[in-house]
Amino acid sequence: MGAAPKSEWLQPHRITLIILAAAIVLACALTMRWDWLPAYLPLALQGIWRTIWLLVVTVTLGIALAIPIGFAQAAGPAFLAVPARLFCTIIRGTPLLLQLWLLYYGLGSLFPQFPWIRESFLWPYLRQAWPYGVLALTLSYAGYEGEVMRGAFAGVPKGQLEAARAFGMRRWTAFRRIWLPQALRRALPTLAGETVLQLKATPLVATITMVDIYSVASRVRQETFVTYEPLLLLALVYMAITGVIVFAFRKIEARIPARLG
Repeated sequence: MGAAPKSEWLQPHRITLIILAAAIVLACALTMRWDWLPAYLPLALQGIWRTIWLLVVTVTLGIALAIPIGFAQAAGPAFLAVPARLFCTIIRGTPLLLQLWLLYYGLGSLFPQFPWIRESFLWPYLRQAWPYGVLALTLSYAGYEGEVMRGAFAGVPKGQLEAARAFGMRRWTAFRRIWLPQALRRALPTLAGETVLQLKATPLVATITMVDIYSVASRVRQETFVTYEPLLLLALVYMAITGVIVFAFRKIEARIPARLG
């Protein structure tokens, strides 16, 4: 049983793909121009870190917002369900770039007009670009995942919730031990795909002067006139991060059923 996963890598098509990938990497390393890399490596590492940090923070905050938004739509009263549904409709119906620019160039340009904001402890943060990038990406993720969580909450069998009430379980306890775990289990495959899409959305923050790995690649192209090599390196970085995301979600999916019994 334990040797089966290892033998999968020995299948002929996998070996062929590995050899082909190694040949492509070797050809790129020997035939393309990489003399610019040492000079830009510290900036590239900073950009990679900023991209990963932005992804982790916005996904964490986004799912924390998506759970109550989805639950409000699935089981909340009208005064909570209607605003939650309206929020998801607006977020999903407008481009993320538009939302980002409205926050940064719109809301961000209003703050300097208020002296009490400029004199507050928040001003050193509000004058920077990253809070608006984090807010835009967080709201975008929450809007899409709020709709996913709505379907996940609605898909939990009502009989299990009725049985919990019959045993005298409190509503919060039933939500925490039955409703939420099963909803997360149902939504997990979609959450994995949306997290990858969130990674692909992070380059948009370069339009508001945030330094991520995409903006570093653009700077290399502008300053050295080297076009393909920075883009290939950029693609490799995104593929590596995507691989880690997919691997992590698969591990979580494999463990959740055992915990739920």
